[in-house]
Amino acid sequence: MDWTETLLNLQSGWAPVHQGESGDRVFRSPDGRSYAKLATGNRAPELAGERDRLGWLAGRGIACPLLEDWRENEHGACLVMSAVSGVPAVTLTGDDLLKAWPSMAEQLAAMHALPVADCPFEKNLSGMFARAADVVARDAVNPDFLPDEDQGQPGSVLLARVEADLPQRLAQEKTDRVVCHGDPCLPNFMVDPHTLRCTGLIDLGRLGTADRYADLTLMLANASENWATQAQAAQAFDTLFSALKIEAPDEGRLAFYLRLDPLTWG
Repeated sequence: MDWTETLLNLQSGWAPVHQGESGDRVFRSPDGRSYAKLATGNRAPELAGERDRLGWLAGRGIACPLLEDWRENEHGACLVMSAVSGVPAVTLTGDDLLKAWPSMAEQLAAMHALPVADCPFEKNLSGMFARAADVVARDAVNPDFLPDEDQGQPGSVLLARVEADLPQRLAQEKTDRVVCHGDPCLPNFMVDPHTLRCTGLIDLGRLGTADRYADLTLMLANASENWATQAQAAQAFDTLFSALKIEAPDEGRLAFYLRLDPLTWG
């Protein structure tokens, strides 16, 4: 018997959807109203972290999945949550994404506006750097996540460049900490394909307090391949920072987190 069968009755109609970057297996319920994410090994505790974050977010005004069930045994763990309607933003054309973008920015702004003191989860820069150092030490940097200019560079060189800026960025984090999504890539924004309004955020396993630029950098970088023109990219940039009421975007912080984030995914 497949280990997933011990946690989720596949005979009842749960259908496989995909396997994410983390290796977790995702299934959709027969009626399409729920999703189940299954993890095994050392991924099970991380899935428990996503469960806890969904529980904390409930009732805080953020459109996201609702926690429906949690199951675990010696094989792994299963998180069952409600579906968020719509399609992933990554499936939209550049023109449609630009129409959806303001409401996507509003969703992220709402999360960033949550009281930091109330959030028990952290995604702090010290932890991110420690994770990056571990990934580099294991020679596990995923080149697919690196910007073109960093392709072929040794991980140690990429890490040293980040470390040189670390003291300044740690100081900034202390004064501009918010509740971050942690992975605001286009697949994690759901959008109504008819109204082109963002319907919610998914995949919240990395939610935690951090420098807001950790989120902003990832959202902008991940969307860059979807824009048909430089004018669209510029408009999206201005729209995002306007939604967050940031009049003078800090290009240095954007560049720093763009260099750091790809090193944390090995």
